[in-house]
Amino acid sequence: MKISREIKTAFLAITALVLLYFGISYLMSRSVLSNDRIFYAEYNDIGGLIPATKVTINGFKVGKVQDIQLQASGKSMVTIALENDFQFSKNSTVQLQENGFIGGKSLAILIKRDGGAVAVSGDTLQTVIQPGMIDTFKNQLTPLQDKVEKMLVSTDSLLTSVNEILNKDSRNNIKKSLEDLMTTISNFKKASGTFNSLLDGNKDKLDNTFTNLDNMASNMSTISDSLARLELNKTMKQMQGTINRFDNIIAGIENGEGSVGKLLRDEKLYDNLTGASLQMEQLLQDMKLNPKRYVHFSLFGKRPKPYSPPEEGEKDEKEEKKN
Repeated sequence: MKISREIKTAFLAITALVLLYFGISYLMSRSVLSNDRIFYAEYNDIGGLIPATKVTINGFKVGKVQDIQLQASGKSMVTIALENDFQFSKNSTVQLQENGFIGGKSLAILIKRDGGAVAVSGDTLQTVIQPGMIDTFKNQLTPLQDKVEKMLVSTDSLLTSVNEILNKDSRNNIKKSLEDLMTTISNFKKASGTFNSLLDGNKDKLDNTFTNLDNMASNMSTISDSLARLELNKTMKQMQGTINRFDNIIAGIENGEGSVGKLLRDEKLYDNLTGASLQMEQLLQDMKLNPKRYVHFSLFGKRPKPYSPPEEGEKDEKEEKKN
């Protein structure tokens, strides 16, 4: 059977159209003959997301972005084709995230294990946008920028105040103070050198002094040991016993015990001694006034005359002569 040219041409055209359809579907990440599950996710801003971008669950690729359509509301409807039969809850979230610093955008399904209904093909899932590295950097840089600006303003004010304070006279004073400080440091260096020279010159004397101090400390230790061996406790006990006996003697004297105590405490004896002293004084006075009454002396052996008491006149005359 001979096939006409028209039929061949039509067959080739149909074949070309089918191949073109499959090719366009492949390039647009559309699977014509597959049984992929289709889900939808709606975003206000897709941030450069393109079709054929991979979709992951816990980092594992389970599908790709099949199509992106701009809605009348200004939002973007993203069609997701999942090749994997993995089941997840209808309340799971589709997160728009970055692949890297310059890696573009991708989608990740954040599974929720809340026991809800299983998501089926045709469901519209909840969405969330993860801030990118640049957005995070901008968010952290903005407060820092404000602080830097405030610091620059404060620094400018500080420099203005410093310029006002550091006038010509102040600068000259500071310069002079620095020169004085350098002079002081130089003098200190000289004094330090002199002190070092003094130490070096008297090193032997200092060594002898420290040696003598060591010997003195050793001698003090020896004296301390000697004092410890003197049995000071025993000596102190003996002294305490002596003091106690002396206290007992004093107490006995105060109580009139013994000869000394009786002599001090007997008032009658005191009166007798006082009377005897008075009589002794009178006797001595009478012996001075009338020695003939007590002493008889004769050169030729005459017998002494009997004593006759003087008359009152003679007695008074003798006393006046004596006085």
